[in-house]
Parts: sequence; structure tokens; C-alpha cells
Amino acid sequence: MDKKSGEFHGTLSEYISYAKDCLGNHTLKFDIEAFDDYDKMIEALQNNEIDVIYYASRNSNVAEKKGYALSNTAWTYNLIAVTNKEDFNENDSYVVAVPKNKVALKQHIAYNYPHWKLVDCDSIEDGANMVDNGKVDCFIMGSSQVLSFDGKKNFKIIPLTKTMEACFAVKDGQATLLSILNKTIKAMPSDMLTSAIAMYDSTAYKTTFYSFLKDHLVVVLVLGFSVIIVILLLLQKARRAEASAKVALKSAEDASLAKTQFLHNVSHDIRTPMNAILGYSELMKNELKDNDLPRVFEHLNKLQKAGNILLSIINNVLDMARIESGHMELDENYANIEDIRQRLIDMFEDEAKKKNIHVRYTFNVEHKHVMADVTKVEEIFVNILSNALKYTPSNGSVEVNVDELSCDEPGYMIVRTSIMDTGIGMSQEYLEKIFESFSRERMTSSKISGTGLGMAIVKKYVDLLGGTIDVKSVLGKGSTFIVTLKYKMADEKYYLNKQEENCEVDNTIFNGKHILLAEDNDLNAEIAQTILERAGLCVDRVKNGIECVNKVIENPVGTYDVILMDIQMPKMDGYKATCEIRNLQDKAKACIPIVAITANAFEEDKKKAIDVGMDGHIAKPIDIEDLFVVLTDIINKHKS
Repeated sequence: MDKKSGEFHGTLSEYISYAKDCLGNHTLKFDIEAFDDYDKMIEALQNNEIDVIYYASRNSNVAEKKGYALSNTAWTYNLIAVTNKEDFNENDSYVVAVPKNKVALKQHIAYNYPHWKLVDCDSIEDGANMVDNGKVDCFIMGSSQVLSFDGKKNFKIIPLTKTMEACFAVKDGQATLLSILNKTIKAMPSDMLTSAIAMYDSTAYKTTFYSFLKDHLVVVLVLGFSVIIVILLLLQKARRAEASAKVALKSAEDASLAKTQFLHNVSHDIRTPMNAILGYSELMKNELKDNDLPRVFEHLNKLQKAGNILLSIINNVLDMARIESGHMELDENYANIEDIRQRLIDMFEDEAKKKNIHVRYTFNVEHKHVMADVTKVEEIFVNILSNALKYTPSNGSVEVNVDELSCDEPGYMIVRTSIMDTGIGMSQEYLEKIFESFSRERMTSSKISGTGLGMAIVKKYVDLLGGTIDVKSVLGKGSTFIVTLKYKMADEKYYLNKQEENCEVDNTIFNGKHILLAEDNDLNAEIAQTILERAGLCVDRVKNGIECVNKVIENPVGTYDVILMDIQMPKMDGYKATCEIRNLQDKAKACIPIVAITANAFEEDKKKAIDVGMDGHIAKPIDIEDLFVVLTDIINKHKS
């Protein structure tokens, strides 16, 4: 804070100046309170004395322990190790000095470098003296501060590979506030706060004009007049360029926002009729199971297969567009590598049998429990395996080898997956452009369906996950894909607990249960009602969020066991309706389980559903098995 003017400066002021205008007609008011002690700030959050902490390190272990939730990343910060050691490897064990008031920095280092021993220092200068005196091996500082120590005392400047991520923190349960913060972060220009922190951080370490003249007098005398002349010549041109750049930046931001909105609208508009096509065909199949109409049953099978292929193509197009627009993010969670492998086996087993293709799997992985973005990992191997079976003639073979490799980074492992087929292979000319969007081998493009996006998406996902992919192929003999991905190892106890929680779907649990279905589309409502009623559930249907909220208010507690909530509805959408229900004064009604059942199927849509207080998310077209698994889990939890 400027002591003379009383004005607040820094990255938080940069955030506030932008965030207050980015929520349309809504307004945000920020009251800023400073804390000298980080633990007291956490205590104030837990006691509801403050609503938000700015900033906290992305350390999920600390967040869970302290009882707060983290927003999306607000800014990133490159860190530097300053040392006098000849050989410095961040994977080795060191004694490291960190300013004692930098709690978030300590949390970041403890989480990402657990093999380092941290020692408090009073300041960066104190840390430098501790290195110089041999008390510590290095001290840590931000990259924007590094010029103040570059070349001094024979120090060596070593950039660290683990970038620090800074987030807002709110108390657990404050889903609406967290959603608002995330919305403001997403609306901001890319790297706005990252650039701001670098600017403000480096300002404090600039040398004075006097000291610069003292140290560089000869250089100043020789170059000073030349620099001034160049500056004067370029100043007018720079001003014109700045004005043009502002116009271009605004246009780019508007275009990016329009593209994102278009993708959401297209996804919703396409999935809604696809839900009707696949839903009705599934209902007709069930009705014909016990009747002697084999030809009709066969036609329906083909209709469903065609619908699923169309849905896969739509997903590929949308995924590629989102990757190119920069809106694809990682969503890491606990996963079991063996479970991923088994799902892939099950997925392609029937197709392999139909073509009489022998599929052989080998699995040599010791550490099966990892942190991973399962959706993207599975998408990589679904595309590769699908192509292997598609382009391998009958009586051929596909071999899948999964091997764990050693990793130099403690707590991490590398998994190499090799997929080899005896298919038609690819030409060397095509191998050079296999990962380009819409590229297809000329000899196959007219014979086998596809968009030419599958391998482009695979490459984008592999890069996003920090892995590598290599391809070898001989025309007429087959192809080999080798994918290596690095995973952070996870605790096996998590899976043992989840196995105890998992439950088999038993339709008898649905008998007498009452569902409130909020769905404005008549076709989708008919499909959902038929599916639910056949399973023994009672269903009431409303057409918008207002009717849904009124139904909950008007009926006694316990009338409805679960609400299935569409998102895009007239008068009041599903998010708003959920917030209204969660804020009811009657707490028994406010906690009724709510599941989104929607054509908004992107990862951020799932996160938003959870953030506003929903208990689950089911994407359209509806997968009946997934729907019943979710309902069974929710009913069991609510019962207990």
C-alpha cells in the first residue's frame, strides 16, 4: 500500500480491477484484510472471519488438512535455486533456505520436493549468506528476482522444473463463492496475473540509478547518447504500435470467447437429438427382446451402432476444437492402471471376436495406483486400439504390452504401452503427417469411415500429459505405437476404501423411490421417464427450474429421493435451481440429492455442477447402466 496516497498496489489489485467488471450485471465488492501470520489467516478463514485467502499454493494435502478448497490456478511462478555447488540436481537431497514468511512457497516445496530439508531464513539476503557460509546448499527465490544475485559470490542460477501454482482458497463447502472465483479467473486474459507478479516482484530488487552509474559508468558514457537517439526515433512508432496491439488483443479475446460459447452451444444442440435417437433405439430393443422379430432387432442394433459412431465423430470434432482454443485442462484423480487396461479389453473384445483377430495383452506394472486424467488416458488408447482393429484384416493379431519403467523423480513412475498390429500398415510419406488434423492415408480414406482427427487428438493429449508417442509402420505388414506417460504414484488404501464403497446395481432398491425429473425437452423426458419407471421408480416431471424449486417447496420432506436436473431450461436453468434449493430454510429439503442429466458434457460442466452443489453429473446421450450406478450409489449414501 502506498503510504502517501493510501492506494493498494500489487497482483491482488490487478485481479480486483479486472474481476469486478467480468460478471455481467453482477457486482463484486472486496474488503482487503492483511495478516502477518499465515496460520492466523487460516484460522480466520475457518472461523468465518474472512471469506477468501489470496494466495495459497496448489497443495491438495494441506488444503484437505486445513479444511479449505482451492480455486483454479490464478498465476504461475517460476522458481530458481541459487547455489555455489558445481553440480546441482533437484532430484538429490539438499538443505534449502526459504524466507520464513513465505508459507505458500514452503508448502509448494514440501509437496514437490519432499526429499529436501527446509531451513528458515529472515530474507533472501540472509539465505544468500547462509549459502556462502556453507550452512545450506541453496536458497529459493522467484525468477523475477534473480538478477539481483546473478554473478555475485560465484553463485549459480538453477531454474527448477516444478512451477509454483497460486490459487485462491475458500472454506470447504463454499461452492458458490469458489465457482465465482473460478469464473473470474477463466475470464481473465491468459497469464495476466503471472505477468503482474513478475513485474511487482522484480521492482523491489531493481538497482538505484546511482549504483548503476557507479558500476557501469564507462558503458553508460559510450552508449547513453546512442540509446537516447534510438528511443526518440522509436517512441512515436511504439505508440502507434501499442494502439494497434490493444485493438488486436481485444479482437482476439472476443473471438476466443465467441468460439468457446459456440462449442458449448454446438455440443448441447447436437447431443439433444442424439439422446433421442439412441434412447428410443435402446427402449425398442428392450421391448423386442422377448418377441420373435429378429430382423427388426438386427436393424435396431445397426441403428445404435451408427448413432454411437456419429457421437464419437462429434466428440472428436469438439475435442479438437477445444484443444486448439486452449480450453482443455487436466483433471487428475486417483486411478488404477489395471482398471484402465481391463476397460479397454472389455471395450474391444466383441469387435476382435467378430473379425477373428487375436488380441494378446501383457501387463508388467508394479505400482498400479496413480494420479491420472483417466478420461484423456483412455481416449489415447481407445483411438490407437480402435485403429489397430479397424485396419487389421480378419485372422490378424494385435499385441498390447504395458511395462513400468524406472523414473529418476521420486514418487513418480513411467508406463510404456506398446500396441503392435499385423494390419495394412502406413506409407513412410503418411507417417510424417499422421498427427496432422484431418490427415488420412489416401489408400484407405474412401473405404473406412473416420474424421482424420483421432491421431491428432492422441498427439495433443500425449503432449498435454507430458508424455511421448512414437510410431513405426511398414506398408502391408503392420504398425507399432509406443506411448510413454509419467504418473505420480498414489496410496493404495484409497482403492481399498473405494472397493468397500462400490455397490452392485440392484433394481429392487428403486422400488417405491420417487424421482423429480426437470427436463424441458419432451422427447428426452419421455425417454428418461420410461427408463426410470421400468426400473420401478416413480417419476414426476417438470419443465423448468422454477417448477422444480416450487415442487420441492410445496411437497413434504421425503417426497422425492433424487432430483434429475437438466441444465439448459427456460425461465430458470438447472444451476440456478440447484442454488435455490440448497439455500432453502428447511435444511431437510435443502440437502435432497441432485444429479445433473445434461447435454453439457465438457469437464468444466461437470466441475460446475459439483461447484453449485450437485451430487453427480450424467451426460446425454444417457448411458442406462451409468444412470443406475449413480442412482444406486446416491440412494445408498442418502439412506445411510
